[in-house]
Amino acid sequence: MQRTLLMALLGLSFALANGAARAQVAGTTTVGISVTAVQEVAVGWSAKKQIIGHAVYNDAGDKVGRIDDLIVTPDSSVSYAIVGVGGFVGVRRHHVAIPVTLLAQRDGEFLLPGATKEAIKAMPAFDYAD
Repeated sequence: MQRTLLMALLGLSFALANGAARAQVAGTTTVGISVTAVQEVAVGWSAKKQIIGHAVYNDAGDKVGRIDDLIVTPDSSVSYAIVGVGGFVGVRRHHVAIPVTLLAQRDGEFLLPGATKEAIKAMPAFDYAD
């Protein structure tokens, strides 16, 4: 599996934005999503179980942060992973937005090649819009 699981999420968000979530004939849908789409989603990745909260490592194997959130842009694509570094039990953690295209996955771990904790801490902090 060379491509990241985040690319799979991008594909899913694209499919949903392009009509996979439209209701079908009675008996063939589950609350607005087709039975076929439910089956496809069931074998996909769960952001809650398989992405959020997982560590991010650099190519040297050093832990450089943790994925704390995913940002879905208005066009329904997963564009950024919010990576946190530092802090204690999440308090005073420095969050940054990392384009998902920069993340890779190897042996079940998320990689951000060339990253260091110091480099992430030096990036502009990510703040949610009100």
